[in-house]
Amino acid sequence: MHNLISFLNKRAIASLLVLFIFTLQPIAFQGFAQSAGSKPAKNWLHLDPQTNGPKGISTQKAYEFVSDRGSRKIIVAVIDSGIDTKHPDLNSKIWTNKGETAGNNQDDDGNGYVDDVHGWNFLGNPDGTNIERETMEVTREYRRLDFMYGNRTETSITAGERDEFIYYQRVRDKYFEDRGEYEAQFAQIKQIHDSFMAAEDTIKSTFGFTEINISALDALDINGNPALLQARAYLQMIEDNGIARKDLVDAYKQLDGLINYGFNTEFDPRNIVESNYLNFDNTTYGNSDVQGPDASHGTHVAGIIGAVRDNNTELQGVADNIEIMVIRAVPDGDEYDKDVANAIRYAVDNGAHIINMSFGKSLSPQKFLVDDAVKYAEKNGVLLIHAAGNDGVNIDSTENYPTNQYSHTNKVAKNWIEVGASSYGGADNFAGSFSNFGKNRVDIFAPGVSIYSSTPDGEYTYFDGTSMAAPVVSGIAAMLMSYFPKMKAKHIKKVIMESSMKYPNQQINRPGADPGEPLIEFSELSVSGGIINLFEAVKMADKKWGKRGRIPLDEKSLN
Repeated sequence: MHNLISFLNKRAIASLLVLFIFTLQPIAFQGFAQSAGSKPAKNWLHLDPQTNGPKGISTQKAYEFVSDRGSRKIIVAVIDSGIDTKHPDLNSKIWTNKGETAGNNQDDDGNGYVDDVHGWNFLGNPDGTNIERETMEVTREYRRLDFMYGNRTETSITAGERDEFIYYQRVRDKYFEDRGEYEAQFAQIKQIHDSFMAAEDTIKSTFGFTEINISALDALDINGNPALLQARAYLQMIEDNGIARKDLVDAYKQLDGLINYGFNTEFDPRNIVESNYLNFDNTTYGNSDVQGPDASHGTHVAGIIGAVRDNNTELQGVADNIEIMVIRAVPDGDEYDKDVANAIRYAVDNGAHIINMSFGKSLSPQKFLVDDAVKYAEKNGVLLIHAAGNDGVNIDSTENYPTNQYSHTNKVAKNWIEVGASSYGGADNFAGSFSNFGKNRVDIFAPGVSIYSSTPDGEYTYFDGTSMAAPVVSGIAAMLMSYFPKMKAKHIKKVIMESSMKYPNQQINRPGADPGEPLIEFSELSVSGGIINLFEAVKMADKKWGKRGRIPLDEKSLN
């Protein structure tokens, strides 16, 4: 599941409920906007921590360092919800399959995919119908297993069924626990949402407003109208806590989707794509619609990686000389292992150097498929970059997929970087409050709070999440590969880890911590113990690879 505006972690929802239900006083808000003090500049992730304050990646200093050399073009595959390929900050950066002719309904290059001009959509069928919403993996597993074991007891199962029966019990308990928690939250937030919208309608109809803000209300005499007073109180809390009105609407929509689709055992849209999911030999299902019905998340991710850097907009991507291959495999709900595996293989087979994966889930029933695809990428030197997730938990001890560790072995993929989300503030806002972490499983942290980037139809907005941190790393990896052509995936990871900015003895609020918990050292949250920095990575790369395979400045577009 992609993780938009920390999409939608339980702690963020809980904070929103506290904000609106249990008090009418402004409180510190955790999750959606994570606003500690004033909001940072739109470009804060690019700033230099030594001169500008926020813990950015020093982008300008890095490009000044390599200004006397050229670069090669790097292809970054984005496996996500889809991308608006016509966005003005992205349309010149979208990968084009030169062996394919658009719109002729033929597989011109013989790769098995018809009209895959900019990538592929594994969530549709050839007639153009696409999946938008999906169930959670725990729902699918509970539905599958309950059919076999729902009326069984431990005394009625065979020895050969015992392990699967125990797994069923674990899945069943998780399904009802998760569904129950979200149902309770939805009931509360629906009441808030409906009351707030009713108050807005009252204001609009009474005073003829088209947009509502506190200053407009303060100009009116509303003391005798309880509905208007309530609306003003809500607006004041939103403003004081840096929360957009949109956050309330998004929370409502997301929870509504989880209840009515994500945890609905009767909902099963998979037949849109194929009749037999378990036919793992089928790899060319889908269609060429790489935008899909909702490309907000993927478009935001793509903008972070490689939005045009010199077109005078407020958005700049991290990498300059790149193309973005679009692969749609992540619905509104949990992705299927088969789709993830085929998406990775498609990216590798069609020339991607780096694959960004800003999605994740808590179960992986066909993990062997993903493992094989990861091994295939590793064999072909493709770097995989994955968002650690937004549940505020330690993934050293909590299941979180996909993962770099292969099943039934201690071996891990060496071409994999797991990314947590850092923030721009002090101890209480040093790491994203939602970010997963792990001294053994999370490699590095990168900016992932209040990240400004592209959204469909030429728009821009802020999102939070490790989904935003991963593409920062993907952009940095692409820049290194581009300017230092002799560097391989394993070299890129080594440099990124070793050059990260360290903050010795920095005490912070642990992500996901309850109020009053003791502070911990930031270095305990990841393998590297640091925050990624492009300038430091470029300097380190230059020491070893700066004179080997250097591209002349007049060959900047070398492929």
